[in-house]
This record gives sequence, C-alpha cells and structure tokens, in this order.
Amino acid sequence: MTTHRHVDVLIVGAGLSGVGVASQLTRERTGRTHAILERRTAMGGTWDLFRYPGIRSDSDMFTFGYGFRPWHGTKVLADGPSIKRYIEETADEYGVTRHTHFGRKVVSASWSSERGLWTTTALDETTGETEEWTSHFLVGATGYYDYDQGHRPVFPGEDRFQGDLIHPQHWPEDLDHTGKRVVVIGSGATAITLVPNMAEKAEHVTMLQRSPTYVVPVPADDPVSAAFNLLKVPSRAVYGTGRVRNILLQQGMYRFCRTAPQASRKAILAAIRAQVGGEVDMKHFEPSYNPWDERLCVVPNGDLFSVLRRGEASIVTDTIDTFTETGIRLASGEELPADIVITATGLKIQLLGGMRVEVDGEPVDTRDRMLYKGTLVEGVPNAMIVMGYTNASWTLKADLAGAYLCRLLKHMARNGHGQVVAEAADDDREEVSVMGASMRSGYIQRGDAVMPRQGKRAPWQIRQDYLYDTRELRLRSVDDPNLRFTSRTVPAPVAAPVGERVPA
Repeated sequence: MTTHRHVDVLIVGAGLSGVGVASQLTRERTGRTHAILERRTAMGGTWDLFRYPGIRSDSDMFTFGYGFRPWHGTKVLADGPSIKRYIEETADEYGVTRHTHFGRKVVSASWSSERGLWTTTALDETTGETEEWTSHFLVGATGYYDYDQGHRPVFPGEDRFQGDLIHPQHWPEDLDHTGKRVVVIGSGATAITLVPNMAEKAEHVTMLQRSPTYVVPVPADDPVSAAFNLLKVPSRAVYGTGRVRNILLQQGMYRFCRTAPQASRKAILAAIRAQVGGEVDMKHFEPSYNPWDERLCVVPNGDLFSVLRRGEASIVTDTIDTFTETGIRLASGEELPADIVITATGLKIQLLGGMRVEVDGEPVDTRDRMLYKGTLVEGVPNAMIVMGYTNASWTLKADLAGAYLCRLLKHMARNGHGQVVAEAADDDREEVSVMGASMRSGYIQRGDAVMPRQGKRAPWQIRQDYLYDTRELRLRSVDDPNLRFTSRTVPAPVAAPVGERVPA
C-alpha cells in the first residue's frame, strides 16, 4: 500500500540544518507548506546519533546556534544533549515538530518538468509502508556522512584482539570503561574529546595518532558573556554581540592562518607549549602542515592537556604494525596494552542520505553538478542542498541557505514563477569539490567522490567566507542571469494537511 501526500517544500533531514530551514519558512511568512522526512526516530541528526562520552560541539555556540534564535548560556562548546534539546525546542517554537515524520528512509526523488513537481519515495521503516510525497521544492538537509557506517580502516590482526573494538558512531550504551586500559586511535575532534572524558574513569587512556593535529585551547565559558549576565544585559543582546564578535574572530583567525602560515603556526604552538609545560613532548603537537590546511581542533580549558600533564592519559605518534590479543603493536616495536580500542577514524562520506535523484528520468550524479552560491543544484529544478562551512560553524552557512530559500520562494510567488533552475556556462566548471582544494583533511579527500563541484568564478565559486556569502545570499537581488525562471503552467496537486492522504 502506498500513501500519497503533498507539500510545497519537502525537506529531507531533521537535524540542525533541516530544522533551521523549516523554522525560517515559518518565521519569514513564506506561505508555503512544508514537511520534514527524517529516518531516525528522534530529532537532532548528528546530536541524536552520537552518544560517546563528552560529545560536544567543535565550534563556539554563538556561531553554532541559529542566527534567528539565541543560544542561552555561556558555554563556548556545548555538550551533545544540550544541542539536541536546543534543536528540539526550536522545532517546537516554530511549529516544525508537528510537520516532521520520523522513521522515513528516503529512497528516491524524481523531478517531472511536465508536472513541475518532485515525487519523493520514502519507506516507513516502522510499518514497511511506502509513501509518495509530491512537492514543488526539495531541500536536502542530510549533512554529508553515512549514518549507518563510520569510516574505519581494516587494521592488520584486528580479529585477534580479545578486547572491545568500537567506532564512536556506534557507541554501546552498556560500555563500562571503569578501570580499563583504553586506546583511542585518531587525532581529530572526536579523539581529543574522548581522551579527557574517558580518563576520568579509565585506568589509563592512550591517544594513538598517525600524525599530529593543531589543538587550540579555548575558555570553557565565555568571559564577556558571563560578565554581561552579571550586569543583567538581555540574553538576546548577549547572544547577538557574542555572535558578531566570534564571526569576526573566526574570519580573522582563518585569514591570518592562510596569509601568514609561519607566524600563525608559531602562535598556536606557543599556546600549546604553555599548556603542556615540560611534561609532554611537543613533537605530538607539531603538524607537518600549515594551520587550516586541516581544520583546527579546540579543547575547553585545555582539558586534553590537563590529563596528559597529570599522567592520566598519554599520547603516542606512530603507525600500527598489528593488533595483538591484548593490544596494539606499533611500527616502532612498542606495544600498547588495551582492554578497549576506540577507532575515532572519521566519517564515511555520503550525500542526500544515499537517495537516488532523477530529472525527467535521467539520473543525477551530484559529483557532476555545481552548486549555485553553494545552495541550488546546477541543472536540477527547484532543488537545494544545505552545506555548511569547512572553516567555520556549519550553522552559519545553513542559516544563510534557509534565508535565501525564503527570499527565492517569495520572489517566485510575486512573479508567478513555478520553477527555477541554475544554469552554468561550460567554461565555468572546475574540478574542485565544494569543500575546497586547500583543505587536506581526510574526510574532505574522501568526499571528493560524491561532493558537487565548484566553478572558476562567482556565483559558482565557493569562498568559504561568511561575510561574502551574507552579501550574496541575503542582500543581492534574487534575479540573476544564471537562474532561469519558468512560469507555472500546470495546476498544483490538491493540498492536504501535512500527514494526511491526498485523494486519488
């Protein structure tokens, strides 16, 4: 049995991006009905999936929170459950929750130019029933990784290991690491979060990295916001000023690192040296690359450095020769005893939740398409992919994408347009992913196989620059020679309340 439903805008994904876009559709009074299809049984996306100890944001909450709804609190980096609650409260406030359909695995989406509609097929994984949703506009807000599988290399001899081998994406609820010897493989945001948090109960935690990462200490609480709170400054003003300040600091830090790599490297290493003192060898924090060739990692109040100084944790820079029954033997010959090994080795890249996309019967390969201003999909009518920044908070770009969608829909309504498609000249294309060519992070390199391309010039070139994108997406006219608008020539389907069937 197949159920048929219709909305104006169908959003795939009820995480930070999907809820943000849906909230703005309501907040900006676009007059468009919407629904969200979410495969999980709860809202929150990443922040519902990951449950490992200490999970937290890796961006400050003034910029990781929504621009239209303040984050209340002074924590610079917030814990996962708090972020999930913030997303849920935002969805409730803007009426998004009642339009969200959980347990729906989106299988395919097909555009018909003749009908001027998307037909999206989803499987209700709780009942086995198939649903067909028609919509005028389709928004992919699924992020860029596979929720079913994390990225994990196969290590030599791992079958011999007698302990627990765990990927953080699939954290066992009943895992007790009290008094255990733990090895965390990795040097990214997940690893540096796990080490100090597991060290509280473990006998010892070893962070095993193939190569060092830049790790920058930040305050656990924002001192300026804490002072404002004591002075009874309204919370919205605290959030607004903190957001502007941190956006400018992010942009300034990134530009400093890219234009003065040696000076920025020296400054970052000096900050680390002040944290580790003489107890930890600095070779573990001296990457071979320049700052922002890969994303910087941040630690609140230097918690990673604290457990290293106290000897509760240690750090080893080496490669794995083989797993043994009782741990890991390294290429140097050193053996790391372990009861639990955590493979914090990253994400498996996937776009649009793995769904198939067609336009008039022709399959769409996302790697063959560019993104107009980092939002609309080239050659695909009425379709947007929400992609965040690689050098700043994800939400900053997601906010701009949602705001642009609202402006675009209002423009189309005023002018009687039913369809819009972004079109590029052949010589615009460049063989560079939207995630950029300058970043050498592993997940960015792996993502090249599925990520859309970018162009040589605006509006196809991705700047990774919030201030530039603000002008392009919030201020510049929607009318653009790169966009082809078509008047509505077919009647819309009968609209039913979201969640109700449309009569055949």
